[in-house]
Amino acid sequence: MSILGIDQITYAADDLPTCRRFFSDWGLALKSETADELIFECLNGCRVVVAAMDRPGLPPAMEEGPTLREVVWGVESDADLARYAAAIADEPGFVDAEAEGARRIGCTDPNGLAVRLQVSRKRSIDLECGAMNTWNAKPRINQAAPVYERATPIEVGHVVFFVADVKATAEFYAHRFGFVGSDSYPDRGAFLRCAPEGGHHDLFLLQLPSGKRGLNHVAFTVRDIHEVFGGGLHFSRCGWETQLGPGRHPISSAYFWYFKNPAGGLIEYYADEDQLTAEWQPREFEPGPTVFAEWAVDGGLDGNTRRQKNAEGPQGKFLTEKK
Repeated sequence: MSILGIDQITYAADDLPTCRRFFSDWGLALKSETADELIFECLNGCRVVVAAMDRPGLPPAMEEGPTLREVVWGVESDADLARYAAAIADEPGFVDAEAEGARRIGCTDPNGLAVRLQVSRKRSIDLECGAMNTWNAKPRINQAAPVYERATPIEVGHVVFFVADVKATAEFYAHRFGFVGSDSYPDRGAFLRCAPEGGHHDLFLLQLPSGKRGLNHVAFTVRDIHEVFGGGLHFSRCGWETQLGPGRHPISSAYFWYFKNPAGGLIEYYADEDQLTAEWQPREFEPGPTVFAEWAVDGGLDGNTRRQKNAEGPQGKFLTEKK
């Protein structure tokens, strides 16, 4: 019995028209729209809900302003759901009710976030991805690597929160839901995956000296490094502002590109994270710029010139041509 991953997230935002354009440009499919709610889907059916902040029935917020109000994790079966319900029945905010035509259980985590579980609605999909040729393995033969005009995210891969007590919150997810530690910043941050075998992290908890609680970012998985670049360039052309990227994380090995999000926090395209098993031994790191990013472009790339922001555009000459 283990959680399969994120099935749905719910933002509460104060500008739905802007959010509608933002998530459509991001590459999500708009499935339904009402005056106080937008529902988007990723390629595998993972849902992103954006609700007006005054919509009835929203869980309480961890912080002021637009932010994430709820994370719904998927499980394999009704039997799994029943076992998790028994494990969290005494937790604050416990719920066991029908939502969107299915049973959904949940509670409130120590950081004040609404955590829910349901039998997963995500679909299995088979996608063609760019193969990487290395010195030892060359799987891409007589074929160019892909160039993407934009991104179409596969799913919500992980969420990251500022927490008031990283130890208590990490223990909650480990003891109640079986999450496994991947790596950590001692007493500062915990990278957790929802099953012994899987991607490097589904959840990252970060404790600041101020004790701030709230959303840091939501990360969307794309096919490969080429889609990180193609998606980021398209999103830049649409006029949205980069926070940092593209770049590469030494912890998790993933390539990333972060943008500012009108629904709260940051939003990330990422690909090529480490895959771990139960044999993995968690590591400890001291926070620092080179631990967060092996390399990163500050301010992003311009989608039209394909150069760093505010850099001179290409002139039609070979880069090696001398004056």
